Amino acid sequence: MSIAVASLFQKHTDEELVVLYKQQKDSSIVGELFTRHYHLALGVCLKYLKDHDTAKDAVMQIFEKLMDDLSKHEIQYFCGWLYRVSQNFCLMILRSRKYQAMISENLSDTDMEYEDGVHPSVRKEEMLTQLEHEISQLSEDQRRCIELFYLEKKTYTEIMALTQYTFMQVKSHIQNGKRNLKIKLAGIHE
Repeated sequence: MSIAVASLFQKHTDEELVVLYKQQKDSSIVGELFTRHYHLALGVCLKYLKDHDTAKDAVMQIFEKLMDDLSKHEIQYFCGWLYRVSQNFCLMILRSRKYQAMISENLSDTDMEYEDGVHPSVRKEEMLTQLEHEISQLSEDQRRCIELFYLEKKTYTEIMALTQYTFMQVKSHIQNGKRNLKIKLAGIHE
């Protein structure tokens, strides 16, 4: 950017520069905004990313992205808008890292040896099988109401229509069935 062009843009406010950029698509206008606000964007990125080199890279990406974003958005106060854009950009990076870490962790779970030698998915399957067995051991009224309410997601009204039980009977069968299941399952896991 030449000195004459730079001095021309220095007279304008940030918001005027945004309007000029929308009209002219002159990248030197974004260069002026970069010069004015690099420190702000870098500060935000450092706050979130905690690494100077990563933060500097993020600032460069943010200002590259601004060339598209400035045309798309109605910006009342550039400094506040840039702060929010920088913050969102960093949060996106952090979410991406967290997602990658979660995937890595899940992949390593499949190769990992477990304390009791049983993979969590196997343990869950065993628990579901046991729950199914214990439900089948309930009284017919309790079993039917538990299955309709928890497994088929029926409302009390729907259960009343299907079983011809009163509201209080449905409520009682569900509560008693649930209590009996807790007792039986607690006895198994002790």
